[in-house]
Amino acid sequence: MSEQLEILQHYFSYPFVKYAMIVGLLIALCSSLLGVTLVLKRFSFIGDGLSHVAFGAMAVSTVLSVSLKRASHGESLFAKFLEDTNGMVIILPVTLIAAVLLLRTGQNTKIKGDAAIAMISVGSLAVGYMLINVYSASANVAGDVCSTLFGSTSILTLTEGEVWLCAALAVVVLAVFVIFYNRIFSVTFDESFAKASGVKANGYNLLIAIITALIIVLAMNLVGSLLISALIIFPALSAMRLFKSFLSVIICSAVISVICAGVGIIVSILFSTPAGSTIVSADIIVFFGFSAVSAITRRN
Repeated sequence: MSEQLEILQHYFSYPFVKYAMIVGLLIALCSSLLGVTLVLKRFSFIGDGLSHVAFGAMAVSTVLSVSLKRASHGESLFAKFLEDTNGMVIILPVTLIAAVLLLRTGQNTKIKGDAAIAMISVGSLAVGYMLINVYSASANVAGDVCSTLFGSTSILTLTEGEVWLCAALAVVVLAVFVIFYNRIFSVTFDESFAKASGVKANGYNLLIAIITALIIVLAMNLVGSLLISALIIFPALSAMRLFKSFLSVIICSAVISVICAGVGIIVSILFSTPAGSTIVSADIIVFFGFSAVSAITRRN
């Protein structure tokens, strides 16, 4: 035990490990708050769809950066800006636009919500993978794709600027959720009654979709685009095993998500496992633990 503590103390002396922990906890907290709402509204897979859109946007950003470098012989300032921000200037607005389109398309009587998500999700993933293969910036295409999809190493390569950006976006998400808590609560449980009461339900649904898009973009560096849905869904489902009220489920979900993120990052450091997969594995273990406790409680 003392040896492992010494290893952790040694690793946390490096700034990039501290950055990974800070960003990981912030993302876990934000995703857990929205996860409860998305699960209750039966719109959980919007996270999956938007994560694939973010992957496609990342591919476009990479292709644009490579093309600009080749055209200017490595002297393009915009290409350097794209690299410094990990393409956030393209990924964030594209994902936000996709969230709006997904909501509008899902309300179309000709294209149902699940079909719209599948259409955008698969299309973005296919186009993104094709672009990365055609305009690859390195010889290790498989490694680059796996890192983006599963977040194997990107969480440990965060810069100080990315940490500040993540912190700012996390503050925005938390502020919006706290300020509009009552409205989000009413839209989550009974949208028809909320509309009858004068609440602009469509506007708050749009707000939820936009916040979800922000969380997706933040979480790409932590767990990768394929595992983001697990980070959103599992803490909420775990909390629902034992608690019934909206507020208690949210608080429990936030605690579970933050603890699992912290434990997952520490375990990944000690045993050299992928951070994203380790965090999701911790969430799965907690889910089965809470399910077992719930089953025992009901029998008694």
